Formats: sequence, C-alpha cells, structure tokens
Amino acid sequence: MDGALLRSLTPSVLGILVRRGADFAAAEDAVQDALAEAVRVWPADPPRDPKGWLVTVAWRRFLDAVRADTARRRREDLVDEEPVPGPASAVDDTLQLYFLCAHPSLTPSSAVALTLRAVGGLTTRQIAQAYLVPEATMAQRISRAKRTVSGVSFDRPGDVATVLRVLYLVFNEGYSGDVDLAAEAIRLTRQLAAAIDHPEVAGLLALMLLHQARRAARTTSDGSLVPLAEQDRGRWDTESIAEGVVILQTALARDRLGEFQAQAAVAALHADAPTAEETDWVQIVEWYDELVRLTGSPVARLNRAVAVGHADGPRAGLAALAELDDALPRYDAVAAYLHERDGDHATAARLYAEAARKAANLAERDHLTYQAARLNTRRPGC
Repeated sequence: MDGALLRSLTPSVLGILVRRGADFAAAEDAVQDALAEAVRVWPADPPRDPKGWLVTVAWRRFLDAVRADTARRRREDLVDEEPVPGPASAVDDTLQLYFLCAHPSLTPSSAVALTLRAVGGLTTRQIAQAYLVPEATMAQRISRAKRTVSGVSFDRPGDVATVLRVLYLVFNEGYSGDVDLAAEAIRLTRQLAAAIDHPEVAGLLALMLLHQARRAARTTSDGSLVPLAEQDRGRWDTESIAEGVVILQTALARDRLGEFQAQAAVAALHADAPTAEETDWVQIVEWYDELVRLTGSPVARLNRAVAVGHADGPRAGLAALAELDDALPRYDAVAAYLHERDGDHATAARLYAEAARKAANLAERDHLTYQAARLNTRRPGC
C-alpha cells in the first residue's frame, strides 16, 4: 500500500466533495472512511484510477451519513449528484482548500490545526508537537474546529497569514518528521507566490528553498543525522540556494519585514558560509533578535541561545538559555551542546542522554544517544 499516494490524493478528493455540496466536517469524515477502505482493498485489488475510486467511495460514504439524518427529498437530490465511477478531474484543489480551511469563523490557531489534520495529512500527535501542546489539547482543538465549520458556507476564504502558517508547519514536518511533505509544501508555496505579491509569501518560499537545499547532506546512507557543522557542503543544492537568496533579497528590499523573511535571512547566512567556522554568527544573532521581536517565539529564543553561544562564547549562550523554560522541546539538547563547548563533558553527556529520552523521532534519538556515548567514552574511568 502506497501511503504517499493516498496522502497526495486526499486534498483533491476532499475538494471534490466540498464543491459538490458536502460540508467540510462530513466530507473529511467520508474521505477518511474511503482511505481506510483503500488500505483494506487495494493490496488485493488495486484500482486503475485511484483518485476516481476514492471519489466514488468517499461520496457514497457521505451519502450514507446524510441519509441517516436528512429528509428524503434532500437525500434523493444528493443521490442524483453521485459521480459516475471513472477518471476524475485533474484539477489541483489543494491550495484552494488551504484557504477554505482558514475560515473566518475559526481562530487562526484552530484553522491551522484543522488544515494540517484534514488536508496536510498530519496526525494529531505531529500537530501537537508543532504547537508545543499536549496531544489531548490539540485533539480537542481540532474537534471544536470541525464542529464550528460543520454546515457553514465556504464562500469566504481565510487570510494569507493563516495559510502561510499551515504551509510552514507542513514543510517543517515533511523536512524533519515522519511524513515527507516538504516538496508538496514548496510546490504550494510557489503557487501562492505566483498568485499573490506579498513579501512574507516570498520569505517563506526562500526559507523553504534554503532549507531544502541542505537536505541531501542532513543524513547518512543509513539515516543517521548529520549536524549542520559536519555536513558536506559540496552536497548542498547551489541552484536552490541561489534562487532562495534572490527571492529573499527582493522581499527584504520592500522593507516590510516579517518572521519568515527573518528566518530565511538566518538560513541564507548559513548557506553563504564556505565552512562552518566562517559562519557569521554575529549577524545571525541580530536576525534572531529581529525574529524574537516579531514573534516572541520560545523556539526562536532557543535557537538564539545557540547563536549567542557561538558569537559570544558558550557561557553567554548558557546565560541566554537559562532565561527560557526548560520544558521546551530540544532544551536539553541545546544545553548539552553549549556545556560541551564550554568543556563540561560530564554535564553535556547527561543532558544528551536526557534529550535522547525526549526525542520526537528515532533518528534524533539515535543521534543524541551517540553524542552522550561519545562524551562518556572520553571521561576518565568510563
């Protein structure tokens, strides 16, 4: 069973049901039922037209739900609209669905969560990790969002800022998580940049390209993580870096700085350094200062502490880190890194081991476990 194929088809199938009159919550439930049926049936009997098969099954599931609580007249009208099995439209509805999910009746955070779950294909756990909240809290937020939009008209799409936030989180999960959605996020952001002249759209596209350019060097052949300082820069995609830098420079020239432009500026400084030792950490700290000013994000503050540790020394970095909540994801990993740079290998090893126990994925856990073991073998008596 090709899970990637099912994830790629989900937005289009969902869009078809919404356009045919299904309210979003019922359509999303019907599509999930169709996906479950595909997992059960396709291995033994794969369809010639997977998208058409999903549309047909999802629509029938929607009709079954409608029949349970809708008057006979409306039920017959919907039956007449049932699509004929066969090839489905090739229209890409994904970006439109992102805007529809950013509905004015939802708060931005709820709209992002709903879109990530229904259209982006992320699990509730993955979304909760992105928002730094418990999984149960995120599940309740998504359920409330579905209830809010159930039965509402989707003729008033949401704003660009909410859609950008969704695309950013989808890219982050695809880039570093269990589900590979990075290329899809870049594709949709390109579409958005072509349709909307907005510096933050350009900033997000630049940020994605600059991060994606380093992707081939981020892991070894066995999937082990390679830290930025140790990456083979000859494996970086120079064309993507050049494109990202040009897009970023054009956006910055408009003097309407936003968080995605600031993040892209940090990525560009890393990409511009011929070696890790030549990285302009002073400028990176300045851009993180801008990012913190714009967002107040604890993650930005965490990353700033690392930059300060390089620009002003590890003890300055540890002082900046001490101002943050030690419950932040990757806090222990950052503390371990800074303590190692300060020469306190015993503390660093302990913190790397603690960070490994809290790691969000297997590759990160293995990397942190290795760092702890590496330092422990250097200590006398170990």
